[in-house]
Amino acid sequence: MIAINNIIFPPSTKDITKSNQQHRSYSKSTIIKILEFQKQHGLNNTKLALHYKLSRNTVSKWKKLFVV
Repeated sequence: MIAINNIIFPPSTKDITKSNQQHRSYSKSTIIKILEFQKQHGLNNTKLALHYKLSRNTVSKWKKLFVV
């Protein structure tokens, strides 16, 4: 039923992008690299979140967990 609905009404790219972003996970080393990128480029949490398409809350949580 869902497959037929997707053929008739293909999901928009915005829906696909949102779905893919909700299920991402990051390793500890990747998180540390992202936070180091923030420090090197002098970005605040909001600008870093926009750059990597993250939540500002995620960035602040990472900063609390992994003090860089």
